Amino acid sequence: MKKINKETILEVIEKTDYILITTHNKLSLPIIRRIYKKMINGIKFDDIKVCGNCIIDGHHRFVSSILAKIKLDEAKSSKTSATIEYKWESVDFVEEEWDTLEKIQRLNELDAEFNKIPIEKIIELTK
Repeated sequence: MKKINKETILEVIEKTDYILITTHNKLSLPIIRRIYKKMINGIKFDDIKVCGNCIIDGHHRFVSSILAKIKLDEAKSSKTSATIEYKWESVDFVEEEWDTLEKIQRLNELDAEFNKIPIEKIIELTK
């Protein structure tokens, strides 16, 4: 996969048969890249939450899965009155890192536990 940025994400979304509607207008590229690296190396993730064809929770996982050509399972969820649907072209994919080092460490620990592998393997995959 070439560099993961807004252009490559939109190219892949445009070519895929399976697409969900985003309810977020901003996503973090560093998070997408981290999850993508894990996915292409066989790390499994929890279901994304959807209501109809809208993503409620799991936007970064969904985008990463589209890039990795992996279908994630879905869990039914519900919208609230504050839920807004956006077109993928209008999403702001930012270079800003939203996770602290502590949160990244905790997520790596959870991924290792979920996949029943050592934390060191998860850390190596994300370098």
